[in-house]
Amino acid sequence: MIRNLAWEILRSGSMAPTRDVAPAAEQAELDARDRGLLMRIVRTEVQRRGSLQALVNAFAKGKPNRDLSAFLRLGFAQLFFMDRVPNHAAVSETVGAASDELGLSKGRYVNGVLRTAIRASVEGKSGDPQRDIVGRELHFKEPIFHNPEEHPYLWAEDALSIPSPLYKGWVKRFGEERAYQLAVDSLCDPRLSLRVARGTREELQAELQTQDLSTACGEHEHILTLASDDLSAALGSKAFEEGRMTVQGEAALRAADLCNAQTGERWLDLCAAPGGKTAVLSQRGAQVLACDVAEDKLARMHETLQRLGVSENVEARLLVDREPPAEIDFDGVLLDVPCSNTGVLARRPEARWRYGPQNRKALGAIQVELLERGAERVAPGGALVYSTCAIEPDENQQRVKAFLESHTGWQLEEEILTMPLPNAETGPVDGGFAARLRAPK
Repeated sequence: MIRNLAWEILRSGSMAPTRDVAPAAEQAELDARDRGLLMRIVRTEVQRRGSLQALVNAFAKGKPNRDLSAFLRLGFAQLFFMDRVPNHAAVSETVGAASDELGLSKGRYVNGVLRTAIRASVEGKSGDPQRDIVGRELHFKEPIFHNPEEHPYLWAEDALSIPSPLYKGWVKRFGEERAYQLAVDSLCDPRLSLRVARGTREELQAELQTQDLSTACGEHEHILTLASDDLSAALGSKAFEEGRMTVQGEAALRAADLCNAQTGERWLDLCAAPGGKTAVLSQRGAQVLACDVAEDKLARMHETLQRLGVSENVEARLLVDREPPAEIDFDGVLLDVPCSNTGVLARRPEARWRYGPQNRKALGAIQVELLERGAERVAPGGALVYSTCAIEPDENQQRVKAFLESHTGWQLEEEILTMPLPNAETGPVDGGFAARLRAPK
């Protein structure tokens, strides 16, 4: 059942398969344990898809079609990247699901390919980047990945599951060592980032410790980080239920801080869901018009604001066809724009596979449109805060620079680029960019 569901999710062509897990699990009435396994399998396939496809290319005879290839990737994901699934269970369950969905002959084919790959694998490291599985104590007897000396970016796509254009850009900007570490970090299960909404960080840390939840202090004074395995316990804690803490990344909080919202100010949050930044603005006394394009997003935001006790200062509004509200002369406008998500690839692994010319062009057009629309609603002398959860300059510094060059009188007051450290205790778990612009008086 679990492998059948995982296969159905992955073969659907969804741009965000990990988001499809919850509704699929609910429809199938899975218990908590099976839901967790389904998410783990889907997430692992998405996260390691480049390496998994390299394994398909190496071990599959002929050219398996999309449906058959999806089963092979699912099997390889369990065999080589999931410690809690024994090899015999990974093979038998995947073969059974393939037989159910595609017929007995295809099931036998999957069985043969998976067992061939097992026989070709060896525990430990070989020291050969064409044979070693990054982040695992496993290697293959023969080269599987491209030669990094001859084709470094194709090797990165194989071994690091990072699209070669993205990795090439990182190497150019940050150097090979930092680019490699960014890619490796994106393959981890990121620590959970928590914002202290009320009380002190020390008090909350001590309280969570009594529940066997060991936290570490982030760089920001209101951030704690927690092992990802403790997510359910954290969300079920009294501190979370009472709104004294919430899930929020450090880069996201820095963007909200950059607004410097004051009591009595009117702010427009034009891309408000899931509401973390709106909550910060409201908590600091601003009146906020929080807008987004989907009713379900606004509903979840309202639940968050109510739990945090900051909903009184917020008016939520649905945008039709992304048309901004007619009101103008806000003291500040916050634009947390759609982006490539390259600062949060550990948390959103599927975003890497959307990184391409067509999607980036579409995102750029939306970013420019939102900057224009947001600027039109800022009062003279007011603030415009532009933020992304990306670390790409064309979405960040270059986007702001182009805006300033075409808008006389606007000034850049401050900008922040946060690099992600999703597996480090102190974080920041998320990466991103924020800039505060000042309108002419």
